[in-house]
Amino acid sequence: MTATQRPPIELDGFRLSGHVHRVRLMLSLLGLPFREHEIDLPKGEHKQPEFLARNVFGQVPVLRDGELQLADSNAICVYLAGTYDASRRWWPTEPLAQAQVQRWLSAAAGPLAFGPSIVRAARLFKRPMEASPTAVAERLFKTMEAHLEGRDWLALDHATLADVAMYTYTAHAPEGGLWLDDYPRIRAWLARVEALPGFVGMTHSPLPERAAA
Repeated sequence: MTATQRPPIELDGFRLSGHVHRVRLMLSLLGLPFREHEIDLPKGEHKQPEFLARNVFGQVPVLRDGELQLADSNAICVYLAGTYDASRRWWPTEPLAQAQVQRWLSAAAGPLAFGPSIVRAARLFKRPMEASPTAVAERLFKTMEAHLEGRDWLALDHATLADVAMYTYTAHAPEGGLWLDDYPRIRAWLARVEALPGFVGMTHSPLPERAAA
């Protein structure tokens, strides 16, 4: 299939989302034509089964490039830069340079997302200023539990950095009183990670007392 015959890149987005804009900006910087589809977040379109099939977390953006479908703004930008930037200016191949870029992707997914992004959203959409960390953790674990149905690993059919990145704070969640009894697939996944050759665990801290049933 030639470039002119290739289906255009499709982007599920929302005009006021900074995460979507991140992808839109990357597409523009790379000179890639695309079609954007506005997802009606105020009406909950992103929480409907059709959209959840594209992104289990129910979030924009979602990118479709031919048969490939990918969610998460940072992941999409890595894919676009790695696929379409022959110079590798945006996503370098040299390990140290790549690591120096990755540390800022982590900052974007961490303090930027849970600081300025939340404050802005609270003002624009009249949301609570911050969600309970316990509620955030429980939503994540429910999403992971559903996602692990019929699969052994989070991303591919083998262990990847995704499993490494998600392991420790999940495995040690009970130390904060976030018990994993209701998540059998997560517990089985943790056991698979722990069975990997070369696995090393982190020192366990004392568990809190459990509330009486």
